[in-house]
Amino acid sequence: VHCRSSGINAEYGKCSACSRAYVPESLWDEIREGLVSKTAALKIGSAEDIPSFTSAVIDDKSFAKISSYIQYAREDPSCEILVGGECDDSVGYFVSPTIVLTSNPECKLLKEEIFGPVVTVYVYKDAEWAETVKLVDETSPYGLTGSIFCRDRSILHETHKALRHSAGNIYFNDKSTGSVVGQQPFGGSRASGTNDKAVSLNLIGKWTSPQAIKETLVPLTTHTYPYMDQ
Repeated sequence: VHCRSSGINAEYGKCSACSRAYVPESLWDEIREGLVSKTAALKIGSAEDIPSFTSAVIDDKSFAKISSYIQYAREDPSCEILVGGECDDSVGYFVSPTIVLTSNPECKLLKEEIFGPVVTVYVYKDAEWAETVKLVDETSPYGLTGSIFCRDRSILHETHKALRHSAGNIYFNDKSTGSVVGQQPFGGSRASGTNDKAVSLNLIGKWTSPQAIKETLVPLTTHTYPYMDQ
């Protein structure tokens, strides 16, 4: 639910949207069933139509870019489109919510910023958890948001420690988007920015020019140290 919410709804033009997911093999069958069926049931239509979950992408350039990634997934033998993949610009720029499964941990869709309703999933072997965490950290040049879903608190914090510099905002058991202005400082690092936090006191420093001042009230009377007189 969290992945679908932040990856499909928000990916119509939100920087923090989920675009890639790493799922353990032991949980994939269960997650796949719900992810595919719920995504397929989403209604995409006019913004004036209340039952619509979401609407079109913003313009023709966005449509062309997103469509090119979906076409890439169709042609790449390591990729499989599990649901969605339809693109229609006859009336508006509509891209159906798309879930792509890839067997290639270096897949282009895992590395680049699509900025559209496309989520790419990589399924890893449970025994390769440590290696996969490293993949998560090193695969993409971006570092805005991320989520860790885990019931074991020790594993949760160990994973978080390994991903310390992978995202400016990280969520535990929650979707990777939806920070509220005035409540949650927000900002990313790496190719996503300098990790300044909007609505945070440390941001004030960007508009200041600090100067450190030191004043000595008891001046030195000698340049030697006490031990030198012994």
